[in-house]
Amino acid sequence: MEEAHINTPLGIAKITGDVNGLASITVLNSDEPITDVIPEVLEDAVYQLTEYFKEERKVFNLTLNPEGTDFQKRVWKALEEIPYGKTISYMDLSKTLGDPKAIRAVAAANGKNPLWIVIPCHRVIGSDGSLTGYAGGLHRKKWLLELESPAKQQSLFNN
Repeated sequence: MEEAHINTPLGIAKITGDVNGLASITVLNSDEPITDVIPEVLEDAVYQLTEYFKEERKVFNLTLNPEGTDFQKRVWKALEEIPYGKTISYMDLSKTLGDPKAIRAVAAANGKNPLWIVIPCHRVIGSDGSLTGYAGGLHRKKWLLELESPAKQQSLFNN
């Protein structure tokens, strides 16, 4: 498994993967040295993440290979269907998967998503519109949703 650490607006991101695909993307709560030479199997992921953070990419085109149970993988696949700039509630996600009573299991699977940002678990919110649960912290979830928001806040000052 290859590994790279890159700088992002959310902090240092650790990216892992191999020839079978991307296994994980996690924003760390610690400082790690930035990788000088990105392993070839991770170059495309680094490039696409960089475009995303520059608001030049809305859809990722990567081979994904996360480890998880069959149920978790079903939830993560459903997350990939949430469009950029949109949100869905945990209840709606449970209904999409065919079982509204599975809301807790769906939320738990969402929280185990190893491919932050690329599998957009940050786009899942509470039924009341609240920002609930995010493994990376609610401040990062809020930041990502604001980045993707179709209604950007206008600056009060000219540069």
